[in-house]
Amino acid sequence: MKKRLTVWLSVPLLAAVLAACGPSGATLENAAHTEEVLEWRSWRIAQLKDSMGYLNQIGLYWLEPGTYSFGSATTNDLIFGGSEATKIGEFTVTTDGVSMAVLPGIEVKSDDVSVRSTRIAADTTERANIITHGTLAWTVIEEEGRYAVRLRDFEHPFVASFGPLPYFAIDPSLLVDANLRRYPEPKIANVGTVIEGLGYHPESPGVVEFQIDGQQYELEAYVSGDRLFYVFGDQTNRDDTYGAGRFLYSTPPNEDGSTVLDFNKAYSPPCAFNDFTTCPVASPQNRLPIRVEAGEKFDQSLHYAAGY
Repeated sequence: MKKRLTVWLSVPLLAAVLAACGPSGATLENAAHTEEVLEWRSWRIAQLKDSMGYLNQIGLYWLEPGTYSFGSATTNDLIFGGSEATKIGEFTVTTDGVSMAVLPGIEVKSDDVSVRSTRIAADTTERANIITHGTLAWTVIEEEGRYAVRLRDFEHPFVASFGPLPYFAIDPSLLVDANLRRYPEPKIANVGTVIEGLGYHPESPGVVEFQIDGQQYELEAYVSGDRLFYVFGDQTNRDDTYGAGRFLYSTPPNEDGSTVLDFNKAYSPPCAFNDFTTCPVASPQNRLPIRVEAGEKFDQSLHYAAGY
């Protein structure tokens, strides 16, 4: 929500400050907002560079039921670049999930415990397994009954060289009050993703209404914990921002539906940085007919399409 700064000054001193600086309340509030956005930007890049962030992903393998060999050799069904082992083992995929068998003499751990064979709990479970081998790590993701293995390299050189992220100038006018207009009943939204045939189906409580430059707009909101989440597009997607849209959170709505959108914290989805993610894209309903020149921009040089 908007931060309000309360400054306790004596009447003579307050008069002196106002005389010297003009309308200091607005100035102080803008300064506080700028500091907040800059702190958020620092947090943002730290999250991206985290060991379980998006920048060290080097592979995403969608698997049909069957058995798949994996390792660094090109003769494997799944090529795990960065592994010293030409063959690490095999995955067995069924409609119930993914199991792994490791070749003798190969060190592989599941949540830091050495394993020879194990069933890999997917990201839809309460405790998904993280499998590691040297600098590599992989997890199983499940989407609409389909399974995939996502591969990371904790020492991927892209992470060290990444940045800085490009941004529009901070614009206090794009910190806007909004109101959630609830649907009669929450509904399950049907949103497309960058993976053909794969959908994103969050719960939506309704649409959030707000104004920019005196004009009324709305975005369908999605539930994300106690906050509201948006996948939105605007006219900057044509040139300055990621074409599929950007992500944004707003504050938890009050009982009357009031919330706050800060477009200065709009950011690119993970697929802006590599080809190994399953990002939702902005629906036609959530594409604004204006340029929202705030938040994160897209830089093609900060995207990689191959593991190395």
